[in-house]
Amino acid sequence: LDGCLSAQNGSLEMAMEVEKENSRPPCFSCALDNRDGGRNFSVESHLASGSLKRLLLRLDPSPTDYEEDTVEIFGFHWVTEIALVESCRLLFGLLRQHIHKLENLVQMSSSDFGQAANLHSEAGNIRHECIIFLHYVKVFIFRYLESHKTEDDGLLHPYEELEVQLPSVLVEELHALTLHIGHLYELPSSILGAFTIQHQAKLFPPSWHLLHLHLDIHWLVLEILHVLSEKMLRQIVYAHQFMNLTGENLTNISLFEAHCGNLFCDLINLSINKYTKVRPSEALTSHHYPCSCIKELWVLLIHLLDHRNKGSHTESFWSWVNKLLKKVFERPSTAEGMSVFEPVQCKDPLSFSWWIITHLASLYQFDRNGNVEEKKQVESNWHFVEELLKRSTDAAVLEEQIRMHLQCCLTLCSFWDLNLPTVTILWEYYCKNLNSSFTIPWLGLKGLASVSKTPLSMLELVKSCCSDQQSPDLYKSSNSYLIFLCILAQMMKEAMDSNVTHPWKQIKGRIYSKFHQKRMRELTEVGLQNFFNLFLVLAAVAETEDIASRVLDLLDFLSPTSISTSQRALIWRGYFAFLLMYIEKNMDISVLAEKLSHAFCEKAKEFLVTKNDHTHKQNLWTPLSTYIDGVQEVFETSCYLNLSQEKLLNDGFSMLLPACRGTELNMVLNFLQVVLSRLRSVHKRMIQGPQLGKTGPNTQLPLVAKEHHLPVASALWRNFFPFLKSQRMSQTLPLPQLADTAAGFTLLALDMPCTAPSDLQPQPVLAMMQLFGWDDMVCPQLVSRYLTYKGRSFTHRSKGKCYFKKQWKVYVEQLTEMTRLVFKLSEIENIFSKAHFDESVFKQDPKNALVQFIKYLAKLHSLQTVAEKSAMVTKTLEYLGDVVKYVKPYLQKKGPAEGLQLTYSIIGGLVKFWAAILATSKAQQLLFRIIDSLLLPLVVFQQDKELPAVMLSAIRENLPLYLQGLSFICCQSQTQSAYLNQLLGSVIQQYFGRFLPPSPSSPGIGQHPMLLALCNSITIPQTLHLRKTTTHVIKENYLHFKGNSPPPRLASVLAFILQVFQRTKSTEVCDIELLLPAVLKCMVLVNETQVKKLSSEILQYMVEGCQAGLGREPATQLTSVFRQFIQDYTTVYDHQVYSILEVVSVLDQPLVISLIPTITQSLKDSEHKQGLGRNTAQREAYKRLLSRLTAAGQNEILKLENETS
Repeated sequence: LDGCLSAQNGSLEMAMEVEKENSRPPCFSCALDNRDGGRNFSVESHLASGSLKRLLLRLDPSPTDYEEDTVEIFGFHWVTEIALVESCRLLFGLLRQHIHKLENLVQMSSSDFGQAANLHSEAGNIRHECIIFLHYVKVFIFRYLESHKTEDDGLLHPYEELEVQLPSVLVEELHALTLHIGHLYELPSSILGAFTIQHQAKLFPPSWHLLHLHLDIHWLVLEILHVLSEKMLRQIVYAHQFMNLTGENLTNISLFEAHCGNLFCDLINLSINKYTKVRPSEALTSHHYPCSCIKELWVLLIHLLDHRNKGSHTESFWSWVNKLLKKVFERPSTAEGMSVFEPVQCKDPLSFSWWIITHLASLYQFDRNGNVEEKKQVESNWHFVEELLKRSTDAAVLEEQIRMHLQCCLTLCSFWDLNLPTVTILWEYYCKNLNSSFTIPWLGLKGLASVSKTPLSMLELVKSCCSDQQSPDLYKSSNSYLIFLCILAQMMKEAMDSNVTHPWKQIKGRIYSKFHQKRMRELTEVGLQNFFNLFLVLAAVAETEDIASRVLDLLDFLSPTSISTSQRALIWRGYFAFLLMYIEKNMDISVLAEKLSHAFCEKAKEFLVTKNDHTHKQNLWTPLSTYIDGVQEVFETSCYLNLSQEKLLNDGFSMLLPACRGTELNMVLNFLQVVLSRLRSVHKRMIQGPQLGKTGPNTQLPLVAKEHHLPVASALWRNFFPFLKSQRMSQTLPLPQLADTAAGFTLLALDMPCTAPSDLQPQPVLAMMQLFGWDDMVCPQLVSRYLTYKGRSFTHRSKGKCYFKKQWKVYVEQLTEMTRLVFKLSEIENIFSKAHFDESVFKQDPKNALVQFIKYLAKLHSLQTVAEKSAMVTKTLEYLGDVVKYVKPYLQKKGPAEGLQLTYSIIGGLVKFWAAILATSKAQQLLFRIIDSLLLPLVVFQQDKELPAVMLSAIRENLPLYLQGLSFICCQSQTQSAYLNQLLGSVIQQYFGRFLPPSPSSPGIGQHPMLLALCNSITIPQTLHLRKTTTHVIKENYLHFKGNSPPPRLASVLAFILQVFQRTKSTEVCDIELLLPAVLKCMVLVNETQVKKLSSEILQYMVEGCQAGLGREPATQLTSVFRQFIQDYTTVYDHQVYSILEVVSVLDQPLVISLIPTITQSLKDSEHKQGLGRNTAQREAYKRLLSRLTAAGQNEILKLENETS
């Protein structure tokens, strides 16, 4: 095995060296290598090497070869300039020997892989020598042959005689060579099988070399004959010796034609053999050549024959092809000379002819160098194709065949120029078969879709017919009639692009003439579909309005009574297909729309009046549903809605809606939602205007289009909304669709308020909310769905976000889904991210979720700069909106309890947590309205009226939120602070007594809302302000004595004050200043045990609080109060005063000691006023007090006694 491998490698290396040493002349090769660089042909090919180009330009075939004095041919050295003259027959004999030698190698070749390299090398060398010789012949003729010498020139040198005879000898030898190699297709199958060898192979068998040598010889014979003809200045060269021996005429011209005929015969026979394995559906993807060398040979023949045709009017390439293909049909039985073509058996010559011509036409794209030249002027072969079309449109041709024929014809249309007879021939066939479905049974369901189900699918089908890029699966996806329409469209587009009107007029005349009343009434449903497809194609590529008008006229020929339900639906779909085309071309649809909408009105009216005939209603619904689908497609495909689309939304819908039931109504309402959504989205885009930086002829179009939206919206309000409004309280209609549609109209009212009907003006959005959101008579499920749908719609609208959230605050108790929607808004997500939002908020109930949102927004506001805060206030107010207006229904109806509780809770949270926002000048008016509406309505000031219990309960639960927020606002606000303080005082005044129990022992004293507000953890400034305001209100309104009569519920008031001290554990200046005088007065004037006890405890808290407090102000204020108290009450209530001071002395002796001068002076003043001298009893009581005051008291006693003595 090792020996075999080493021998093989050695042979391969030897073969490589031989190939490197020898210069390679052009030859056929399908063994592509890295040098080809993605070319279509090998670098050694006649095309890529430039050999063909030099031939046609009459240049030296090989300018760098055969320059030496001698040339090596077939292993012998010959004198370059005379070898062919002296040894022509010998050299051609050697050529035949080498061919025979190669044939023997083919016979000797085996499957021994070890010999493959040797055989490849030897066979390649033989082929190379043969090619070198033939190229030498071509070069010799071009360089050295002299055409001006003849045998009549007199006495010639023997060499000159041979030189004169050389052209004749060459013709004879070339003829002999062609006879020797024979027909290409007659080669044994073992040799022809080499076509199937993979091109990537490195080693080829001798059969491959022999086969390709045959190709080389066939082509080089034509090249040599062409060069000889050019060199002889196109003089006829006769083969004298051959003619003398055989009596047959043989010239260079006849030999060229005979060899061309034989070569075409070979190539077409090879193609026929390949066609036997081609399916009709694969005709365009299955090539006619077994390898790229045959493809190159076809390209060479195209260039050579068309070049000769232009220069000497010989037969062109297509002329040769047509002549030989005709013989495929004729099938001659006898041979008449060497050029008679005897084709192999072809079962379907017509399809084969289409196939081969289509693929040959595609080869015209290759230039002389083998490169693709897309814009190259191509020679057409329409005359022969017309003959093929006439055969194809014969009645005996099956649909599966004609599809393939027309697919080939369509491909030819892309290669060749305009040809009207093609369309004429096909139209003569199809106009007689319009009612045919053109199906292929074995294709199954793919071939059965003869009628389009929607207008859009009909238009898309037509657009695919007019497309420049056809589907590779056209055979299966389109029938032959549609392929004909593709051909028609391509021809018409080419004519229109060339600004040629004559072809259109000619085609239009031929088509129009085939349709008359009788013919129109003969059309079945399939025929009508084919009718629409034809005219839609014409409208797509030619005069759209003219064709649409003609279609309307032709359809008027149809009798309404003879049209079936399915036919009517199809006709309406056809109308809508034209409408969609108008819209695509930005043409006004009013004429078509009016005709179609009128027919719809008639059927809708009939549908309304039909009561019990279910079958008839079902038949009517078919075209009606077609109309609805069509209008929906019109709106969905319209870019600007500025082409009279409103004419499709006529009063037929107002008659149709009341008659619809179940699925019918669902369909209409779903359609209405689509139209509403489309109108809003288009209108919004138009409002935004053209994008910055974009200018052009359509820049002003959006501005104009907006005006056209008004009639569309008005038509929707006029013809649909009355039904919707009338059914809002229905329990039988589909509530989800009803709610969604109502929400759509609400959004339309938001976008285009001026279009809403007069009964909804001047605020159509609020009117819609009242109808579908606030009316208690409307089903709660409908309300919930209505608001939820509005929420989904608003999630993509900057303005709508704010409005949506307003509604959410009102209906939060039933809108868990809306909570989720709000939190998915990008703006809300941004707020949560900045405020470090907790994802657990999503899992809370809607109320808690909203409270969290309010807190997060307040937190975000606190983190911002001054400039950012101002913008934030504006955005927050936009979120909040006129919240008082939204809760007004609850307040007016004084319920329900849950709604009131929620209202006060949420708005209380707003007042507390958004206090910093509400303190700004922008928000104060809203704050005033909140307080006036929720806390201080007129009824609270009316003595003979009282707030309802449910409202009082809601206020009791949430009053702390309002009080804390208001106190903060009072501290922060820089404007109207006096009024804000007045509001806070009024709230405290109105609700302190309302929530105060009749006695301290009653339950609830510890849950007084103001007590909770004062005791909750809030900032120091607002705590002090709230405490000061509360104590001031209590002092002025609840601790005011009428003479010596105590105020009502005094014990409860004192109990409240005591609770404040007990819970806050602090004493403020305001407490001493405002409350202590009243407490002391109670201790003096009221003998009720409970009052005295509560007063004493309050006094104790105050005194102890002053002792524990920091700073001198509370103590100073305390001293001042007691000094005034002593001055006011010592004269009349001396014993009570001294008793109170004795209690104080226990708590704060220094305080009482500091009061000794005041007490003593009051004693003297009292005695002076009484005018009775010293009051012994009073002085004794005073001494008892002084006796408790240590040395300072003793000293004061001594002073008093000294005065007595």
